[in-house]
Amino acid sequence: MTLAAAILIGALYAGAFYMLMRRSLFKLVIGLALLSHAANLLLFVSDGLKRAKPPVLPASGAVESAAYTDPVPQALILTAIVIGFAVLAFALALFNRAYEESGLVNVDELGSRE
Repeated sequence: MTLAAAILIGALYAGAFYMLMRRSLFKLVIGLALLSHAANLLLFVSDGLKRAKPPVLPASGAVESAAYTDPVPQALILTAIVIGFAVLAFALALFNRAYEESGLVNVDELGSRE
């Protein structure tokens, strides 16, 4: 299962970098979204995939470390989702403004226009 997740993470990063290299503003937004999803999945898999393990310890006493899941990667994923959404919203607003001003969606043509 971890190998499949690693392959999926690699494919998401590869797709994200490919889309970021394109010249269209819309493809840049798709690349940013893919990059955000790849980072979230990487954080999720970094702790290891554990099923049916609670992220918090019971109040009754100490439990061995294999009986629960570390909550830090889960908190990092929640933070990364919020930050990724904010970056994506900012990029969309910035690209929308650039399109309204210039009428162009090609990144190379944006700088050459006077």
